[in-house]
Amino acid sequence: MTTSPAPTPAGKAAFAELPLGAVRPAGWLLDQLRIQAAGLSGKLDELWEDVGPNSAWLGGDGENWERGPYYLDGLLPLAHLTGDPVLLAKTDHWVEAILARQRADGFFGPEDNDDWWPRTVAVKVLTQHADATGDPRVEPFLTAWFRYQLTHLPKRPLHTWGRARGADAVLGVLWLHARTGESWLTELAELLLEQTDDWEDYLTERLITGRARTFDHLTHGPNVAMGLKSPAVRYLLDGVEARRAATVRALENLDRHHGLAHGLFSGDEWLAGRDPHHGVETCQVVEYMFTMEQIARIFGDGRYGDLLELAAFNHLPASCDARMTAHQYHQQANQVLVSVAPRDWSFSGDDANLFGLEPHFGCCTANYHQGWPKFVRSLWMATADSGLAAVAYAPAEVSATAGGADVTLRVVTEYPFGDTVTVTVDLAEPTTFPLLLRVPGWCTAASLTVAGRAADATPDASGYVRVERTWAAGDTVELTLPMAVRPVARDRGALALRFGPLVLAHAVEEIWSPIAGAPGLGDYEVRPRKSWNWALATSLGQGVDGWDVRRHPVGPVPFDGTRPPLVVTAPGIRVPEWTYQGASSGPLPDSPVPTGFPAEDIRLLPYGSARLRVTEFPQAATTRPQGDGG
Repeated sequence: MTTSPAPTPAGKAAFAELPLGAVRPAGWLLDQLRIQAAGLSGKLDELWEDVGPNSAWLGGDGENWERGPYYLDGLLPLAHLTGDPVLLAKTDHWVEAILARQRADGFFGPEDNDDWWPRTVAVKVLTQHADATGDPRVEPFLTAWFRYQLTHLPKRPLHTWGRARGADAVLGVLWLHARTGESWLTELAELLLEQTDDWEDYLTERLITGRARTFDHLTHGPNVAMGLKSPAVRYLLDGVEARRAATVRALENLDRHHGLAHGLFSGDEWLAGRDPHHGVETCQVVEYMFTMEQIARIFGDGRYGDLLELAAFNHLPASCDARMTAHQYHQQANQVLVSVAPRDWSFSGDDANLFGLEPHFGCCTANYHQGWPKFVRSLWMATADSGLAAVAYAPAEVSATAGGADVTLRVVTEYPFGDTVTVTVDLAEPTTFPLLLRVPGWCTAASLTVAGRAADATPDASGYVRVERTWAAGDTVELTLPMAVRPVARDRGALALRFGPLVLAHAVEEIWSPIAGAPGLGDYEVRPRKSWNWALATSLGQGVDGWDVRRHPVGPVPFDGTRPPLVVTAPGIRVPEWTYQGASSGPLPDSPVPTGFPAEDIRLLPYGSARLRVTEFPQAATTRPQGDGG
C-alpha cells in the first residue's frame, strides 16, 4: 500500500517513497538488474571474504565494520526487485543474523566494534526489509536501538565517518517516527543533527576552491555526496524554507569549483578541481544518487530528478563493465587508459581505475550494489494529495494506492535512449487523482497527450506537469521529451556534449586485457586501439545541429559499447600535441586549437557505454573541408 508523506515536527516531505517492490523494473531496466544479479553482486559473498560466511555481522570473526551492511544495502533491494530466489535466501540469512544479535540494552552488531556509522547502514537495510516484507520485528528492534543511541550519544557522540554522515542516521529515525509518532524520536533526530558536521555552512560558505592536499572528512568525495542531503533532512525537523536555496547553492558551488564535464564533482578520493583527468569514486556515485532520491522526495523539485538521472544513466553504468562482473574505484571523464600506474589522483593507489574485484580499496566493492535497485524504487513516489509523481523515467510497472483505489501504472519507454514515455493506467473503477509528470530542465519542447487528446505540457515552478482527472482503465498518457545534441561550455574554451539526460563521449576503441591470477571474476586493464586526442570541429557546417544522430533498439546488455542504442557522428580533428601525461590524458590545449589537419568523422556514444572515452574536448580552429577519415 502507499503511505502518505508522514508529518514531522516542522517540515513535510513533498513526496513519500512507495514500499520496496511497488515499483518494479521492466524493459531494458529489468535486463540491467538481471545483469547485476548474474554478475558480481550476486556472487560477491562467494568470492570476497569480507562479506563471506565469516563476517562478524553473521557471527564470525571476520570484517566487523561497514562492508557487510554496505553489501546488504544493495543486495536486499536487488533480490526483492528481481525476485531471484537465491539472492532472497542470501538476504534473509543476513537479516536474520542481524535481528538475532541485539542485546537487552538495544545495542546490536559486532561486539568488538561499537562505531555508530556501520549501524546507520544496517538501519537502512532493516527499514528496506520492513518495507518489502512487513516484518513486525523491525520496529521494536529499531526502537530499542534508538533508545540506546539517545542514552549513549551525549557521552559518546558521533565521530569521524558517523559525524560526517549523520543525516543518513536521521533518515532511519524519521522512518520509525512516521510509524509510531513517538516524540522522543524527534529528540534523538535533533541530537544526531547537532553532532553532525555542518554541511550546509561548509558547502555554501567555506567550500575548498582548489584541489584538496590533505585528508579532511569535509573534502572526501563520498562524504560530500552524503552531506549534500543535510539541508533537506534538517528541513524535515525545522521547516526552514531557506534550506531549499542552500541546497541549490551547495550544488552550484561544487560545480563551479569541482564540476567535471560529465556533470558530477571530482572526488578521487578528495575534491580535486575541474580537470577532466581527475576521477570520481564509485561510492560517491551511488551515495550521490541516494542523496538526490532523498532530496527529490523531501523538496518535490524536479531538478533533483534531473541530477538523479544524470548519475544513473551515465556515471553508474560507467563504473562497471557492461555485464557488471568488475567495477572501478575511480572513473575519469577523460579516461584514455585503464592500467596499473601512478596517476594524478588527490589520494589513491596505482590500481584505482582498474576494472576488478577490489581495486584500491574495498568500500566500493561492498557499496556499489545499491545504485540500480534504489533508482528503481525512486522512479515513482506518492504525493501528499493521494497522487503519484514521476521522479525519474525508465520502463517500469507501479502498483500503488491513488485516490483511495488500487492503481497500476505500466510505463513503456526506451528513455533515456528514446524520447517518448507512455504510461497506461489500470484500475477497477474510475477514480480521480493527480499524476505529476516531471519535465526535465534540459527539455524545451515537451508535448503531452492524455487519453488521446493533446494537453498542456508546461511545467510548474517545481518542474512538474500536473494531470488531474478521473482515470479509467486503459487511459494512456504519452509524454514526449525531444532530445538534441547540446554543447556545454567548459574551461579554456573546451566543450562537453549532452543528449537529453545522456552525456556524450568519444568512444575510443578498447582492448581488454585480463590480469593473470586476479581474484573474483577478473581484473582488467583496457588500452586504446586508436587515437583518442581529437578536437571538435564545431566551426564546420551547421555546428552540433547538423550532426548525424542514429538510434537503435536497446539490446539485452543496455550499456554495451559494441551495440549502443545511440550513436552520434561528429566532425573531429586530430590534435597530435595533446598527449598523455603519465597514464592519463594531458591538460587540454586552449581552444580554439590551430591545426592544419582535415576533419574526420568521430563516433560519440553514451558516456556509460564507453569505458575508454573523451568527454571534454578542445575545439579546433579550422574551416577546412571534411576528409575521408574514419
